[in-house]
Amino acid sequence: MQQELISLNEVEKQIAAGKTLLIAGDENLLKQLPKGQWIGGTIPYFMSPENGGVVSHDKIFVTDISDVTKSISLKAYEPNTLGTVYTDAGDGGFSFIIIPALSEAHVAFALNAPNYKDFGSQPLIGWISGVHLDDLGKITPKVFNGKTGEVYEDKAMVMHIELIAGKVVDVGIINSFEQGDGDNLTFASDGFSCTDVMVNGVKENFADYIIKNDLDTKLPLVADYYGALVNTSFQSVDPGGEVHFYAPVFTGIRYRHAKSIENYATEFTKQLKENKVAGQTISFSCNCILNYLYSELDGKKTDPFVGPITFGEIAYQLLNQTLVYLVLHDT
Repeated sequence: MQQELISLNEVEKQIAAGKTLLIAGDENLLKQLPKGQWIGGTIPYFMSPENGGVVSHDKIFVTDISDVTKSISLKAYEPNTLGTVYTDAGDGGFSFIIIPALSEAHVAFALNAPNYKDFGSQPLIGWISGVHLDDLGKITPKVFNGKTGEVYEDKAMVMHIELIAGKVVDVGIINSFEQGDGDNLTFASDGFSCTDVMVNGVKENFADYIIKNDLDTKLPLVADYYGALVNTSFQSVDPGGEVHFYAPVFTGIRYRHAKSIENYATEFTKQLKENKVAGQTISFSCNCILNYLYSELDGKKTDPFVGPITFGEIAYQLLNQTLVYLVLHDT
C-alpha cells in the first residue's frame, strides 16, 4: 500500500492501470479523472511525505490499496440508508467512507453511527470532505464514485474492501487532548448545537458559561467513552445564545473542557509512543483541519502519518481534532 501526493497525470495512469485507489484532492482535479476502481473526496489540504503540511490545488493525494485487495464494492448511501453501512461490509476486510461536510449524510452519520446495526463489527475508517477555508459557503464539499463518475454533495461514498488472504487491518486514533480538571458538563439533547448545559448538575446558558470562564474554544470538549477519549470541537459561540459544534454532543455523556497543550509536536510524539506506532505498517491516515490550523502544521511533518487534512475524521464514528489511521497486519 502506497501513499503519495502526485500530479493529475500520474493519477490518471494509475487508474488506467486498474489500481484500487482512495483519493483526495481539489474538485477541479477530481472531475477530470477517468472512471475506475476509486472513490474520492474534495479537500486541498494535505500532510505530504516530502513537505509536511501543504495546500495544493494541482496535486492529488492517493492511497493505493491494490496489493492487499481481493475485491471491492462501491456504494453511495443516502442519509436514511447509512444505517446498513456495517451490515453491508461483509467479512475479511474493512470499509472506507467519505462524507461531504455539512450535508444531511454528515449529520445523520454523526448523530446515529453508534446505534447502527452491527456497529463496530467490521473496521470502518474515512473522513469528511471539505473545501479551502476561503471557499466556505461558496463551494460545496463533494464525494466521487470513480466507478460510475457520479459526484455527490448529499450522499456518503463507501468502498467495501475484501482483503487478500493473510491480511487484517486495525483502526487507530491519535488524540492529543485529554480531559481537564474543570466542571462536568452534560447536555439535555443530542445535536450539533445547544443553548443550555448542566454544569455539575446546575443548568446554565453554555455560551455565557464559556465567556464567564474564559474557555479557550480552540480546545475541544472531551468525553470518556469507556476508556476512549473522544473530542467535540467548537465551531462558534453566540453570547447569550447558542453554541455550535463540529460534531454532536450526546445525552448521558459527561464532558470536560480539554487540558491546554503547550507544544503539539511534543504531545504528538508522546502519543506515538503510547500507541506503539513505531514499526507498524500505516496504510492510511488523515488529520483534522483544526489541528492543522491551531497547531500550525503548515510545513511541518507528522511522521509516520501522511494523508488528507479533513473536516472530520471517521474511526467507526465521527471524530474531531483527531488523527485516525489504518494499520495493516499479517494474520
